[in-house]
Amino acid sequence: MVLTSERSHSARRRFRSLALASGAVILAVIASGCAGNSTATSSGEFGFPEATQQADSTITVWVDNTRVAAADAFKKAHPDVPIEVVTYDGSANGSNSFQTKIQLFDKAKKGWPDVVWSTQTNDAAWASQSTPGSQPFAAQLDGGLVDDTLIDGFSAGALDPCTIDGKVYCLRNDLAQNVLWFDQTLFDQFGYTVPTTWEEYEELGKKVAAEHPGYIIGSAGDAWTPEIYMWASKCQAGDVTAVREITVETTSEECQRMADLLDTSIANGSITTESVFSPTFVQKYSGKVLAMPGPVWYSGAIFNSPDSLNVPAGQIGAATPLTWEGEDVVTGNVGGGTWYISSHSANLDAAKQFVEFVATSDDYQVELNPGLPAFQSAGEKWVTKQVDSGYFANDLKAITDSASLVWPGWGSPTFSQEAVWAKTITPVVTSGGKISDTLEEWGQAIKDQAQVNGYKVN
Repeated sequence: MVLTSERSHSARRRFRSLALASGAVILAVIASGCAGNSTATSSGEFGFPEATQQADSTITVWVDNTRVAAADAFKKAHPDVPIEVVTYDGSANGSNSFQTKIQLFDKAKKGWPDVVWSTQTNDAAWASQSTPGSQPFAAQLDGGLVDDTLIDGFSAGALDPCTIDGKVYCLRNDLAQNVLWFDQTLFDQFGYTVPTTWEEYEELGKKVAAEHPGYIIGSAGDAWTPEIYMWASKCQAGDVTAVREITVETTSEECQRMADLLDTSIANGSITTESVFSPTFVQKYSGKVLAMPGPVWYSGAIFNSPDSLNVPAGQIGAATPLTWEGEDVVTGNVGGGTWYISSHSANLDAAKQFVEFVATSDDYQVELNPGLPAFQSAGEKWVTKQVDSGYFANDLKAITDSASLVWPGWGSPTFSQEAVWAKTITPVVTSGGKISDTLEEWGQAIKDQAQVNGYKVN
C-alpha cells in the first residue's frame, strides 16, 4: 500500500509548502492499515516498553519522495527483509504532518509505522515525549538498541537535535550548515573579492546594485531565511534550554544588525525576495547569482541542478561562513533530516537494520545522498566525491570546516520556526516593509507559539 505525498519533493527539505493537502488526515488513517498493531509489555530491554516482537513481520517505512532512493538501496542490499514503503511529505516546511498522523494512531492504539523519515530537526522534541494514554513514539536508540560505537561515529554535534534529556531518539541523515556559496567566474569577471565578514558582504551588495543591477548576493524569499541570516548573527530567537523551556529575544543588537543588513540589501535589489525554488527565481537569476549564503544542500538542489540554476562546472565554490568583524565564526543550519524507529514496532531488529543502513551505509550516504552525510566517515567520502567530480571551483574545505560551527543558541522546539517566520515576516518582506520594524512582533509570535506548545518562555 502506498500513501502518496501531499506535494512532490525532489531535493531534500527545500521543496516544501506551508499548506497541507486537505486529505492528509484521511490518508493518514488509511495508512494505519499498513502497519501492525502494538501491544506493549510492562518493561523493555532498551529503555522503553516494547511491543510483542514478530521477527518475520513486514516493517512499514515512511519516507518523502527523495528518500525513496534510500529505501530502494536498502531493498537491494537486504532483499530478505520485508519492507512496505509509504511516501508522505516528510513534515516539510513545518506542515506538522508527522506529528498529526502519529497522534491519530495514538488515539486508535494501533497503526504506527516502524520507521519514519522527517525533514525537520525539531520532531525529536515531541516524539521523545509521552502523551496521555500513550508512550513516546520515538524509540530510545542509545539504550542498547543501537550500538554506542555507531552513535559515536556521527560528526560532532550532528545528533544534538536528536538528543533530549541526554538520550538519543533519532539518527541524523545529513548536515545542513550554511556556508557562503559564490560564483568564482563572476567574481573574476567583475574584479570583486569574496567577502569574509557580514560588513563586507553588505558593502558588496551595494556595489553590485550600483555596478551590476540584476545580479544578486542572496535570497530572503524562503521560510528558512531566519535560519540562514538571523541564526548566523546569534539572534536568540529560540534558545531551547530545557525540554519545555525556551528563551526568546528578537530585539537584541544581534537581531537588529542582521535585520538592518537584510532591509538595506532587499531595498537595493542585491538580495531577492523570490523563493529559490520558484520558477521566477530561475528565470530572473540564472547566470546572475554572484554569491548566496545557504546550506550545504544548495550545491545539488540549486547550482548543479537541471531544474534550477544549472551553473556550468568549474564556477561554484564554497567559502567559510561569514562573521561579524571581531567575532568568532558561527553559522546557522537549514534542515538535515532525521530517521526514527517507532517504540511500537513489532520488528525492532528489522527497523534497526533499516535505520542503521540508511543513516550510515556508503551505498546510500556516499553514492546517493544529495546532502552532506551526518555520519562522519561517510561525510568525508562524500566531500571527496564532490571534489573529484570536477564540478566545483575549489576544494570545499569550507564545508568540512563549517560542520562544527553551528551556533548552539538556536534550538529545535516542537513547533516550526519557519512557519512562524512565514506567517509573521514574509508578508512584510513581500509588501515592501522592513524586517527591522517587525522584530518585536516576530518575537511575540514565537513566544505565543511556544506557550501554545507548553513551553515556559524566558
